[in-house]
Amino acid sequence: MNSLIKGLQNVGLTQKESSVYTACLELGEGNIQQITDKSGVKRATVYDVVASLKQKGLLSVTRRKKKMYYYAEDPRAIEGMLDEKKTALKSILPELLAMANFLEKKPKIRYFEGNKGIEEVYKNTLQFPGTEMLAWGSEKAVEAFDSEFLNNFYVPTRVKQKIFVRAIATSNEVWKKYQPLDTAQLRKLKLIPEKQFPFAVEIDLYGDCYVAILSFEEKIALIIESEKIYSTLKSIFELQWGSLG
Repeated sequence: MNSLIKGLQNVGLTQKESSVYTACLELGEGNIQQITDKSGVKRATVYDVVASLKQKGLLSVTRRKKKMYYYAEDPRAIEGMLDEKKTALKSILPELLAMANFLEKKPKIRYFEGNKGIEEVYKNTLQFPGTEMLAWGSEKAVEAFDSEFLNNFYVPTRVKQKIFVRAIATSNEVWKKYQPLDTAQLRKLKLIPEKQFPFAVEIDLYGDCYVAILSFEEKIALIIESEKIYSTLKSIFELQWGSLG
């Protein structure tokens, strides 16, 4: 039962609303005292919670012999409630976004730790299908991170999302092995001398304003959201890319 209460809270009900709603489901129908006993919510509070659930369309009432009995609506009504909220949000979202565009934004920086954190950063780069990502690649992604995640999930998903990559990386055995796969993996790779220009971290530029920095040996990663930082690094990348022929 605790998992049900928590699940209902996750979709927008309060703890007391969740307790009263599940109590009514179990009772079939019940009066205020029965709901109070079943839910464990104080009687005085049950009146307010019942009114709230009725307003949300999750509880209905019937009268018999001058007594009020309450019964829970079909749980699928919760899905309808969520759909209504989503529709309401969609109707105001353009105006909210328009307001946000007028604000002078400071760069947003998010910090991630561990392999799971690095996976979250990689997954974030997949949110922009049909775009191009620029990258300074590091072989440490394969040697010190999770080649299975990269080869079996990340790259196939990126290809499916039609996200093309132009990458600069050091000339070593790892990248020489991947270079022949460029066409199949929607990538164009240019290699530079490893001894002169070693890359200890990976830097990804994507989504017109996102910069991901991944340090695989240190098990940390950053996502920086800044159009200015993105555009500056993109200019540096294009300069280097052009010089490599």
